[in-house]
Amino acid sequence: MNLHLLAAAMCAMALSVSAAAQTPDLAIIARTSGTPDIPGLKMVWLAPWGEVSKAHPWRNIIVHQTEGPVGSARGGAEAQFKNPTRRGVMVWVETDGTVYWAVTENLVPTHGDGGNRNDNKYVDNGETFHQVVGDNSVGVEFAGNYPDVSRGPTDAQIVAWRILVKVLRLRYGIPPGRVYAHNWIDFKDARYCEGCALATMARQWGE
Repeated sequence: MNLHLLAAAMCAMALSVSAAAQTPDLAIIARTSGTPDIPGLKMVWLAPWGEVSKAHPWRNIIVHQTEGPVGSARGGAEAQFKNPTRRGVMVWVETDGTVYWAVTENLVPTHGDGGNRNDNKYVDNGETFHQVVGDNSVGVEFAGNYPDVSRGPTDAQIVAWRILVKVLRLRYGIPPGRVYAHNWIDFKDARYCEGCALATMARQWGE
């Protein structure tokens, strides 16, 4: 009986090791080039990754929410791809969780308002005032809060965000404390806190 149990345990351990060996390492994937398959993400690559060593020196992540309707992420991403430095972001997330990578990593889209918040309402703005800006921050835009701007992200967006923010952090060496909601660093629309729930989640996941 004991021999049978030992054999079963060893078999289970071998299967576990085999499964682990077959599980893609997200840290390795996050440092590759091209258009990699990222487990758990539906990625649409408009602009593929280059060599990460040649990417712009990204130091922060800023979470945005657009007032576009459901289905608007693709259009926003395609317009961004055609004119990378226009006002917008590098990565767009649709309500169904689809992620659009729209801008080559060495180009800087125009987003953020210059880190002009200085009232310490959400975070210590002594560390962000005129320092967390579009030039050093990856912008991620979540679509679909029209016509009710107070509507939060969808469940599918949250699932995608959990993986996406980890990939961004691993790729560019960004700690969780450098993930910011747009409202935390800029004076924004007073009707709601843009990106606050998503940025808070990202920081909690990273701890």
